[in-house]
Amino acid sequence: GQMAPTTLVGQKTYTTPEGRNQKTEGAPIKVCELLATLEGPSYIERVALNNPKNILRAKKAVRKAFLTQIEDDGFAFIEMLSACPTHWRMNPVEAAHWIDSDMVPVFPLGVFRDRKSEP
Repeated sequence: GQMAPTTLVGQKTYTTPEGRNQKTEGAPIKVCELLATLEGPSYIERVALNNPKNILRAKKAVRKAFLTQIEDDGFAFIEMLSACPTHWRMNPVEAAHWIDSDMVPVFPLGVFRDRKSEP
């Protein structure tokens, strides 16, 4: 129920009951984009857990992240957009749709770095 890096501007939480204010709490933090500016990470991806297709993609991303680190290819990071229907005051279906309609435009899904796929 508290504010997280992915809490959107205006979104209400227990720690931001009036909604996240960019002037006082700052903007949402795009962790994948930040990490992609560093040379160290080998694999960075953002996924969502709001429908079967995205859940399968997330499963593949986690597997790839573990393999990246097991094979000593470098640091791997997966960011997962996940619903919290209780604290968002939505039913689960509404929360799943809200991820697509409101979160994904701010936090686009995809691979931000994959050194194994680079030439």
